[in-house]
Amino acid sequence: MNKIFFILSFLMGIVVLASNYLVQFPIKYYGLEEILTYGAFSYPIAFLITDLANRSFGKIVARKIVYIGFAIGISFTILFSTNFTDLISIRIAIGSGTAFLVAQLLDVQIFDQLRKKEWFVAPLTSSLIGSTIDTFLFFSISFYATGIPWVTLSLGDLAVKIFVALVMLIPFRLLLGTLKSA
Repeated sequence: MNKIFFILSFLMGIVVLASNYLVQFPIKYYGLEEILTYGAFSYPIAFLITDLANRSFGKIVARKIVYIGFAIGISFTILFSTNFTDLISIRIAIGSGTAFLVAQLLDVQIFDQLRKKEWFVAPLTSSLIGSTIDTFLFFSISFYATGIPWVTLSLGDLAVKIFVALVMLIPFRLLLGTLKSA
């Protein structure tokens, strides 16, 4: 399990870093620049990682992966994508850290409460609630009163996160047996 724990923790950090970087770029196709960023596509993978760890190894291990992924992701974000002369960049780092910890720890708790239901109930419910909390915390902390249309961006990102959460049920189910046997 130590190898899988390290891999999941590192992947969590990479997802946080990628999402923090990608959220700065609105999708400029089909008139989506005011309602969607590229970060919406990468961030739901964090819930997949948390839910796989929770189902396979329990909530204590899942929490540890959240904390380690948080430390890796925020460290990399501060080192590589935070421009300390740009207030929005700093707010993105703060918003990301706050939203990530609250949403992921809530995800772990909700998942644990629902783990005995049908296989898809816990990951879907915890991911949907966690994504909603994460999205609104992140966008309000990062972009409130900046002139950036954060409400429409958050709604667009949340719609994509919900879609991706549904799609992530496929790798969740496929990977679950692999992690339990490892």
